[in-house]
Amino acid sequence: MTTETNTNADPNPEPEPEPSTDPVTDPDPDPNANANADQTPVPVPVAEVAQPVEPVPAVEPVPAVEPVPAVEPVPAVEPVPAVKKDRRLLRATLRWVAAVAVFGVVGTGTAYGITRLDRTDVPGLATHSDGRWTYPVLVKPPLPSGSPGPNDDARNLAGTHYADLRKLVLPAPKGATADASLKGTDGWLPTKDFLAEFASADDRKELGQTLLDRGLRHITARGWTTPDGTHTRIYLLQFDTAAVAETILNGKLMSQAAPTYALRDGDQFELDGKFPDPARIEHVLLAPYTELKPYGARQARQAYLASGDTVGVIIQSRKGGMPAVPFEQTVTLQSELLD
Repeated sequence: MTTETNTNADPNPEPEPEPSTDPVTDPDPDPNANANADQTPVPVPVAEVAQPVEPVPAVEPVPAVEPVPAVEPVPAVEPVPAVKKDRRLLRATLRWVAAVAVFGVVGTGTAYGITRLDRTDVPGLATHSDGRWTYPVLVKPPLPSGSPGPNDDARNLAGTHYADLRKLVLPAPKGATADASLKGTDGWLPTKDFLAEFASADDRKELGQTLLDRGLRHITARGWTTPDGTHTRIYLLQFDTAAVAETILNGKLMSQAAPTYALRDGDQFELDGKFPDPARIEHVLLAPYTELKPYGARQARQAYLASGDTVGVIIQSRKGGMPAVPFEQTVTLQSELLD
């Protein structure tokens, strides 16, 4: 490219005047200028004036705010004390759980009568003992195959006990001391040992002859003494038939609702009209007696019973008085074993 040269240019050009920094004076002054004479004009740079100014958006009016009602002060809340756990309820619950567990175990066995005082074994549920003894679980011995029970009127008219009579004697309760004099030979007791329970020699002779004449087969017995001093003796006498056993009971051992022969441990007895409960020992003939006052140092109770071909004689005595509860318990359990 060729650069053209201006031939008409002034060879000695005058320097351009520098731009004035004085403020620009409007040739037409504002008639109201004097009114604003006290205001000092602010110089505005030319560069800033040259820049375009963006329009300011319109501001929407703010709605009036309703006054907030005064809030009443909330009263201070006292701290709630921690609730203490009621340990009595917990202990009672555990006791009932233990009670349920104990009764569940007892219910799985086969027992007859009042054999245990389970309530006294449960913590918190123990009651004062009413005098009952704790017997082992009672189980009747098995009958020979095909043999009926003593109260089977259709198949056993004689009322024979086909089970081993030695296993039908009530065992001693817990804590008792066995009476070795009643063990006999192989479990069978001589007749004279049974007759020794009666005080009079004449009575022993008469009763012994009666037993011989009526066909006494054998006698089994058991005795014990409990820690409270109660002495218990149980005799089971087996005959040929139930008819003979009933005759011995009603005609010889007792007469007119009173014992025929006096015992060594007592003299005057009366029939106990409050015992037994007929609903519990339905098939057993039973006559319980209590010794009358004055009974001396020891009081005695005795019971005569008949079940099938067997007669039972139960005698209990204790120094200072013989309670009714252990006597009734013993008689009931022995009756149920023979039933």
